[in-house]
Amino acid sequence: MALAKLKQDTTAARLADVTLPTGAAWANAARADALARVRAMGLPTRRDEYWKFTDPTSLTAVDAPAAALFDTDEAPLFDAVDRVKIVFVDGILDAAASDDLTVEGVVIERLADVMAADIHWARDIYGVLETCGQKPVERALAALNTAMATDGVVIHATAKAAKPINLIYLHSDPASDVVLHNLVKVDAGAEVTLLETGPAAARFSKCLEVDVAEGGAFHHVRVQGRDHERRAVTHCFARISAQSTFKSFTLTFNGVLTRNECVIDIVGDDATAHVAGACVGDGHDFHHDDTVFVTHDALRGESRQVFKKVLRNGAVGVFQGKILVKQGAQKTDGYQISQSLLLDDDSQFLAKPELEIYADDVACSHGSTTGAIDETALYYLRSRGVPADQARNLLTLAFLAESLEEIADPALANDLRDRLESWLARHR
Repeated sequence: MALAKLKQDTTAARLADVTLPTGAAWANAARADALARVRAMGLPTRRDEYWKFTDPTSLTAVDAPAAALFDTDEAPLFDAVDRVKIVFVDGILDAAASDDLTVEGVVIERLADVMAADIHWARDIYGVLETCGQKPVERALAALNTAMATDGVVIHATAKAAKPINLIYLHSDPASDVVLHNLVKVDAGAEVTLLETGPAAARFSKCLEVDVAEGGAFHHVRVQGRDHERRAVTHCFARISAQSTFKSFTLTFNGVLTRNECVIDIVGDDATAHVAGACVGDGHDFHHDDTVFVTHDALRGESRQVFKKVLRNGAVGVFQGKILVKQGAQKTDGYQISQSLLLDDDSQFLAKPELEIYADDVACSHGSTTGAIDETALYYLRSRGVPADQARNLLTLAFLAESLEEIADPALANDLRDRLESWLARHR
């Protein structure tokens, strides 16, 4: 079926002046294939089923809208954590500001170098997991990322990594338009933690492909912010093997538009996949979209989706989450919850939870709620001398607590809890 004219025009305009980066033969082939898929799919418009709640126009436009820089005197996130820092400024690796990449248990390389190598394990992952994640829902912006990305990091965990790896994305140019692509391969029995922080760019496109082998573990904690005018679209594609673990948590502050997509394919028995997120939005220009698709294609798989959004002054939150249980994926345990706390009558929470099950011995549930501050609880705190603003903040933090509990490392969770408390105090 021919693309609708709007999709045709949007795609043609965006790709008119695109020149693919060059590298090794396999890299060139992956990029060319991705670009061909973008042309065939067409870039998304508001008429696409999974974009009806979010307008992708600013993400598909030829030029990125400018975003004013945001200054803060807060200490860097995770500053107290012994970690390996890798710094990108407007999408370009800043080697001088980064740490030595030699870490016990893990090999870290730059994507730009890897894509120029004739032989590398990255050829089995780069664009491969993204391609698999295009069915049954097309994700053209992810394919566009695969086609255009020139930099990022390539991480190979061969044992338990001695330190977390922290990718720090700094934004210095109000007109920056950044595309990054990261790869993670976790060997059997290996374990690694990836931290991501920073606003990155005026418009940011990032793709993360993660392949976790049998018995491996991947932990991911991401904080998006803090520029008020930034726009971002991110994709995570994960393949989870037998008895392995995948856990990802995202905290979002500020931003005009944020769209986070996570596509998880559980292909091994007794695997665990948790994806969670929290966002706090203030103002009519805040729009935050979490879109998740988890496929169970093995026995006794466990998945959790836990998303909490606090919205006020006209902010908009979106959650689209699906659990697909394929035939034969018996003993699946799938849990999904999406909840919003609306602090006024102007804000909106739009949710589309889905279950599609083809096995008969499963325990799957989903739920979505929207509500306001519990007036009884608020009265209880006020009656014991807690000021009104502080009482509301305490109840807000309690609402967000379930999502923060998905973070395996207590130190990381406590740091984010402190940042949330600080943000709420500033926005009383």
